[in-house]
Amino acid sequence: MELLLDRFPSPLGDILLVSDGAFLRAIEFEDAEARLHQLLRLHYGRYHLSDARDPGGFSGKIRRYMEGELRIIDDIPVATGGTPFQRDVWAALRTIPLGSTISYGALARQIGRPKAVRAVGLANGANPVSIVVPCHRVIGSNGALTGYGGGIERKRWLLRHEGCPLPARAGLPQKSLFEGVC
Repeated sequence: MELLLDRFPSPLGDILLVSDGAFLRAIEFEDAEARLHQLLRLHYGRYHLSDARDPGGFSGKIRRYMEGELRIIDDIPVATGGTPFQRDVWAALRTIPLGSTISYGALARQIGRPKAVRAVGLANGANPVSIVVPCHRVIGSNGALTGYGGGIERKRWLLRHEGCPLPARAGLPQKSLFEGVC
């Protein structure tokens, strides 16, 4: 598979963006480049990356999101590999409203698999298109900011950027579980 790679700065560190020109295929932070390659191999098998500036206009949209134009990422077309279950989880992630969070359990119920909470967590963690497929909006059932491939501080930044007032410490409970707004 032929893919295009752009690298650009953001307030959270340099971002690696992978596209085929028509669809966004992956986003990762530069300090997790090994994870990016692991996910690309897992989802697409053999692939080749060529450097490109703003493929499909997606890098520009991510930059504008980072600058505060939050809704610009809502309509970015994504295409991923993954299992049907993972793709169901990732599609459900895109329905979480801006400024809201959801627990892993609530997300499992939303996709009709209420007992698959751990599997939902694993699918969430395998999301290759972070930020646009907003896995950062998923939190623990007690409101704790749990697991994010980019790190908890980036997760906290993204949620605050999107208007979620969070407690000073990530482990403190909060009232926002998609059933409510942050």
